[in-house]
Amino acid sequence: MPLTKLRMLTDRMTGAERRFRLRTLVALSSVPLFGVVAAFGLAPDTNTLDITPQTITESIVLPALAATDNSGTFERESLIQSGDTLATALSRLNIDDLEIQRLMSTDVVRKMAASVRAGKRIQATTTQDGQLQTIRFERGDAPALTVRRQDGGYVAEDSSEVLETRIVMRSGRILSSLYGATDSAGIPDKIANQMAETFSTALDFRDDLRRGDTFSAIYTVNYRNGEPIAAGQLLAAEFVNAGKAHRAVLFRDASGLEGYYTPEGESLKKGFLRSPLEFSRVTSSFTNSRKHPVYGFHRAHTGVDFGAPTGTRVKATGDAKVVFAGRKGGYGNLLILKHNNGFETYYAHLSAFAPNVRAGRTVSQNQVVAYVGSTGASTGPHLHYEVRIAGRPQNPMAIKLPGSPPLAIAQRARFLLQTASWSDKLALLRGTNLAALD
Repeated sequence: MPLTKLRMLTDRMTGAERRFRLRTLVALSSVPLFGVVAAFGLAPDTNTLDITPQTITESIVLPALAATDNSGTFERESLIQSGDTLATALSRLNIDDLEIQRLMSTDVVRKMAASVRAGKRIQATTTQDGQLQTIRFERGDAPALTVRRQDGGYVAEDSSEVLETRIVMRSGRILSSLYGATDSAGIPDKIANQMAETFSTALDFRDDLRRGDTFSAIYTVNYRNGEPIAAGQLLAAEFVNAGKAHRAVLFRDASGLEGYYTPEGESLKKGFLRSPLEFSRVTSSFTNSRKHPVYGFHRAHTGVDFGAPTGTRVKATGDAKVVFAGRKGGYGNLLILKHNNGFETYYAHLSAFAPNVRAGRTVSQNQVVAYVGSTGASTGPHLHYEVRIAGRPQNPMAIKLPGSPPLAIAQRARFLLQTASWSDKLALLRGTNLAALD
């Protein structure tokens, strides 16, 4: 192709390309302009100052508002937790600190604060700013206490509640353990404990139980407004172990003292406990010659040593009078009890004595009197326990322990009158598969 024609073609294409680019540029530059006009709905030269404003009023129907409580009070509730004081429990109810101080200064609340129990309920009505209006304290077997604001102070009153005691009868069969069986029968642990303690003179519930043994229990339950609130007391029980029946009925004498007896009137109370500790092991036995672990020479060991951690509770093995409670040589802290049958018991190496245990005071069997320690000539925490008769040490694990005195003849008529109905009810439960009678 000649050079002249090639230049003409090139110039023609360049001109077309320029015209295409120009039209494209004009089209793209127009997009914002039309967008502005569409956005404002007005031409660029429109004078808005000449437009007369118009007011449009339209009625709008609003939905009805929900009714509100104008009293300005709040209902709050809290359960007393383990470790709580009454003041800390009240603070969780958003009660003003000053209100708490005023409340705690009242006699009735101050007395109640000393007996706060975990699990009890507190319900309070307060204003929006935490000012107390009423507060209700749930108590054990007593009606709830309600405290109200009145005339700048507080007034207290027992709540109108219906408290009643009902008698419950249940029976069961041993499959594995006593507590497993009582749980299956719906018997509260408190009653199961009373039953185990009552029959402990005749049965060892760790070794003597047999699969298929049966039991029956008659006991009380305390109710508030128709709802059970606490187990009460075992009234009568029967335990059939390896085919032999053991029965117990509760008897209250004219002076108010209570005890469990067989239906024939024989006391089931141990006159003397074998050990002053609930759970322990013998670390050193009674002997006429033993190498002393501290002094190193041989001499008689006049008691039994029970190994136990410091602070373990020590119980009186029988009803007695405290004749000594203090420090005494190698015994360390020593407690001596004198019993009515001529026995004396020694409790040595104690870490502490129980409150109000001092010379001249009386203590009862199973009462906590001291705590295990390692005072005096001791190499570690344990209890040294002695039994002396007429001043002479006896082996606590071998001597024949005295029983409880029999029921006085003068008490027989009263005993039969009180316990006959329980014996009849045990007969009703005996040999049946009855799970419960309320």
